[in-house]
Amino acid sequence: MARIAGIDIPKNKRGVIALTYIFGIGNSRAKKVLAEAKVDESIKVQDWTDGQIAAIREQVGSFTIEGELRSEVQINIKRLMDIGCQRGIRHRLGLPLRGQRTKNNSRTRKGKRKTVANKKK
Repeated sequence: MARIAGIDIPKNKRGVIALTYIFGIGNSRAKKVLAEAKVDESIKVQDWTDGQIAAIREQVGSFTIEGELRSEVQINIKRLMDIGCQRGIRHRLGLPLRGQRTKNNSRTRKGKRKTVANKKK
């Protein structure tokens, strides 16, 4: 099992797919990393040589990934909340940020339904 950026990437998957297990590396960035490291995309991780792994590590190291990226995202969200902009307020209230309606959907963001009792007659 190859270990890149502190993450054990699965050895039975193709290189492009395996690199996406690292937070901050998606499909297009994984392809770019493998191209710059001169590794074929279709080769499985278990078939990588030590030299190829070292080249991939070097390419991945040039990006902001994993813990550093997670903390950067959290700092950006906290900044939005502190300045009190629309997106920051929506973050604070746990509602969707990008203009979605909340009457019917948005259960992922709002959480489990909270039943409100009817008025007594």
